Amino acid sequence: MDKLKHLAYDYFISVGLSEQAAEYLNMGILLLGLLLIIVIIDLIIRKLIISTFSQFASRSKTNFDDLLVSNKVPRNIAHIIPLLIALEFVPQVFTDFYDFETIIEKGLKVFAIILTLWIARSLLNTLKDYLKTLPRLKDKPIDSYIQVFMIFAWLAGIMSAIALVTNIPFLQFVTGMGAISAVVILVFKDTILGFVASIQVSINDMVRIGDWITFEKYGADGDVIEINLATVKVQNFDKTITTIPTYALISDSFKNWRGMTSSDGRRIKRALLIKQTSVKFLSDHEVEKLKDIQFIAAYLETRQNDIKSYNSANNVNKKLPINGRNLTNLGVFRKYIDTCLNKHSGINKDMMIMVRQLAPTTQGIPLEIYAFSSDKRWANYEYIMSDIFDHLIAAIPYFELELFELPSHSSFKA
Repeated sequence: MDKLKHLAYDYFISVGLSEQAAEYLNMGILLLGLLLIIVIIDLIIRKLIISTFSQFASRSKTNFDDLLVSNKVPRNIAHIIPLLIALEFVPQVFTDFYDFETIIEKGLKVFAIILTLWIARSLLNTLKDYLKTLPRLKDKPIDSYIQVFMIFAWLAGIMSAIALVTNIPFLQFVTGMGAISAVVILVFKDTILGFVASIQVSINDMVRIGDWITFEKYGADGDVIEINLATVKVQNFDKTITTIPTYALISDSFKNWRGMTSSDGRRIKRALLIKQTSVKFLSDHEVEKLKDIQFIAAYLETRQNDIKSYNSANNVNKKLPINGRNLTNLGVFRKYIDTCLNKHSGINKDMMIMVRQLAPTTQGIPLEIYAFSSDKRWANYEYIMSDIFDHLIAAIPYFELELFELPSHSSFKA
């Protein structure tokens, strides 16, 4: 080996070059030869490992090995052998140049640290992608945990590299870093907040990937597509992307629609504003006329008999409708709405169905529908709700009721 190392050196001396020139030329040739060998070995090993992994992945039933290939794990592992060869032969190349040898060796060791981090990152990305394919874990913020681990790994790697270059023992270097820990905390404040928030979000199951959330402060209204260490990405319904700081999920208020999507129905909660002056008692003639409406014919017959029996038993003076018990057009309309909802095919009959009258306002009497559509898909939900209110708005005149509406230009025409 010694003879081989100085083969070029001896030749250059024999042709009359100075010792210094011969040493430099000898080092250059050895270095060039080593680089050539390393490149060839790296190329061969990389192709061999990638080919082997790819063939194995194509035959394997699991997709984990496919993810290893896609995340370049074999490619990164292939660099290990050339690196070991370089570390072994660098002392031979720089045998006459100790200072160069020290610098190159430190550079190769720093590269070894970086290569280790690359391999760790590739393996963790593979693990992340694989875990996301599992039904139990695909909606968990796995990205956040991977990022936290890699942040600490890069910090450890950087400190190891600095300790290596400065010839300071690693433990001594880490101990000295304690003096500037406050600066590190300040620099990584958002990362630390995001990490804590990610843990709380995961433990409390506040948000999952795929959840529909509404976050008015950030203008977000759509599906969560990604939960990272520092941010949560929401794809709005107009296909825009809103980025929200992860720690905002625990510091601010937002709405998660998961409860609705996992339930058996989607809530319909909307009111009709009835003009108060259109509410009145119904005469017997008007009640008979309303009996032509099939949905409430049986109800009106039963109620009319009950009211007549009550008024007769209590000797009520019916010269004025206000005396005794009477039907009102608003009460009958409320019963009509309730019957319509219970017969509508798009309403979930196993969930609450209610028609209620809210407190009167300056815009009339709110008659609110509270029910749940059986179809939770947005377009179908809107269709069901619109179908119900289309019918009710058209039905109001049959009960001699009026909807409140602010005057328009046509209201003032003669």
